[in-house]
Amino acid sequence: MFKRVMRATKVTIDATILFADLRGYTCLSQSHSVDAVSQLLDAFYDECAAAIWECDGLLNKTMGDAVMAVFNFPIRRDDHTKQAVIAARAIQDGWKSKRETFMAALGLTGDEVRVGVGVDCGEISFGEFGRSHVDLTAIGTVVNTASRAQSAAAPEEILVTQAVYDRLRVELQGSSVQEYRLKGFEAPIRLYSA
Repeated sequence: MFKRVMRATKVTIDATILFADLRGYTCLSQSHSVDAVSQLLDAFYDECAAAIWECDGLLNKTMGDAVMAVFNFPIRRDDHTKQAVIAARAIQDGWKSKRETFMAALGLTGDEVRVGVGVDCGEISFGEFGRSHVDLTAIGTVVNTASRAQSAAAPEEILVTQAVYDRLRVELQGSSVQEYRLKGFEAPIRLYSA
């Protein structure tokens, strides 16, 4: 379908990638029913999807207790990096305000189920990858860095890369910065709180 619409199997674009991960989900799943935990995960997906779509992003993947979003494709926006950070903040704010209600409704206890978010921007390849199983997704260093930034983020934290900070200096003025050793990267990576 992508090939028919785009007349290509993949395109190279400037985009922003967002990863959001539900922290505490694995621990929760070991002590509660599959049905209750699945409903909590559905609520998390819905919260992420609403925030991403509101900012013209594409919810590209759900992977276990995490989501991946692409901004600037297929809807093009010059301010896609700003929109990704707005979406990240909306995910955090929305989940914080509704988490306790979701958990109480499902008979779940504890406040450990929080969200970590990572964002990076730059050139990616987006399209259909694979032969026997075709997957429509984004690949590239930007995707890997956003994923690793999300892994480094503390619960209720949004970490963005230097590339994101460079594009949004005004919006991110006063952000704390720290260097992280991210898996798969030889040199330390500077990440900013958003």
